[in-house]
Amino acid sequence: MSACVLPLRRPNGLRLLDLCCGAGGLSMGYYLAGFDIVGVDIRPQPNYPFTFVQADGLEYCARYGHAFDLVHGSWPCERYATVTRWRGNPGDHPDLVGPGREVMEATGRPWVMENVPETAAAGILRPDYLLCGTQFGLSLRRHRVFETSWGGGGDLVAPCWHRPGLLAFTHKGERAYADAMGCTWMSNLEARKAVPPAYAQWIAAQFLAQEGRAAA
Repeated sequence: MSACVLPLRRPNGLRLLDLCCGAGGLSMGYYLAGFDIVGVDIRPQPNYPFTFVQADGLEYCARYGHAFDLVHGSWPCERYATVTRWRGNPGDHPDLVGPGREVMEATGRPWVMENVPETAAAGILRPDYLLCGTQFGLSLRRHRVFETSWGGGGDLVAPCWHRPGLLAFTHKGERAYADAMGCTWMSNLEARKAVPPAYAQWIAAQFLAQEGRAAA
């Protein structure tokens, strides 16, 4: 089991644990909001831009999650995503949302979970926030649902606007799609599962408002 790794605190003194961090799209958003980041993933992430620990996310959170100011979990979505039914068998993938919620709640710290909209439609994830790239002026959709320990509310973003000219993954190529998300440091393959940093930066602002803190 990996030892607890903590980054040096920046002036606002906030540390975030990003579980199942991938190549760090959401981590970057939290960083831009003023957090210092430790990312955890069971697979190597050579392009991850912050402090990284290769470990099982459930085990690491259970042991060290209490040491952070906010815990984020992007538990694997393949079991729930529609695309899995097109390309494979959802039953071949683990169901980690429930166990992930339990282990994050047990830390006693505020937490956030992110996943595909299908989890909300199935009643697996509570849709406290539903975000789309067009709400942040990005030229793509990529809908994602966020459940938080503090519930919904707070500031509102504009409704989706799926205007003509949005990037289509199958038509414009992976590099264009990755760059449009703002995930310029990632490889094309890493960006397939990434979430735009703008989403996490906005979620962080909601957390900071709940805590009575100003965003960075």
